[in-house]
Amino acid sequence: MAGHSKWANIRHRKERQDKKKGKVWSKCSRAIMAAARQGGADISTNLTLRYAIEEAKAANMPKDTIQRAVDKGSGAGGKDDYVEISYEGYGPNGVAILIDALTDNRTRTVNDVRMAFSKNGGNVGNPGSVAYMFQTRGRIYVEAGEEVDQDKLMEVAIEAGAEDVQPPEGDASDEPGVWTILTEPTDMLTVREALEAASLTIADAEVTKIPDTMVDLDADSATKLLRLVDALEDNDDVQKVYHNAEIPDEAYAEA
Repeated sequence: MAGHSKWANIRHRKERQDKKKGKVWSKCSRAIMAAARQGGADISTNLTLRYAIEEAKAANMPKDTIQRAVDKGSGAGGKDDYVEISYEGYGPNGVAILIDALTDNRTRTVNDVRMAFSKNGGNVGNPGSVAYMFQTRGRIYVEAGEEVDQDKLMEVAIEAGAEDVQPPEGDASDEPGVWTILTEPTDMLTVREALEAASLTIADAEVTKIPDTMVDLDADSATKLLRLVDALEDNDDVQKVYHNAEIPDEAYAEA
């Protein structure tokens, strides 16, 4: 999938999430509480918590709400006890789907996930059926433009620990596009901070699961997939949904 299309897909996903801000904040709170409960409230020693907080900030979650989630997660005697669990499955045209969840009731969550798949033309897969198709990586998008010194960007990123720096692809006359920087998950924040210190504009940054290969979908199949993804993401227990489909822009208007 071309770099231009990758960024278009990410941008559309962010726009759809922005429309569900309350649900996104709830998921961020749950992730913060789970991370704080497991590793403590100190972000200097709890990288999972730091990433959860960074994601909450990216979703424009208020600082006091973030702090309440940290306090609740790290406080003694909290009643919520979330566990991490993953689900795998297939969508239209055999698209691979990987789901990260935080739940306090495994039976409820797996039943809800199965229902979402069955109602939207998908199938739940066995453990390991699609997970091998994805690699966990830090991914940073840096806005491209004439003012960006490409040599400087590459030098800063590589020296900070980036594994790969990919130039923008696609038609630059349509939109400038983005540079894509890939890192080990533990190095993502370090690389991001180095890029920001070099006055480079970060369009997006996260630890994510990146598919090794992509599946091209027509608009109809892509619309069906987006409805399945929406059904999964509407579940409070589901934190992230990953897939390996390249989705045409027009499908977002139809879903």
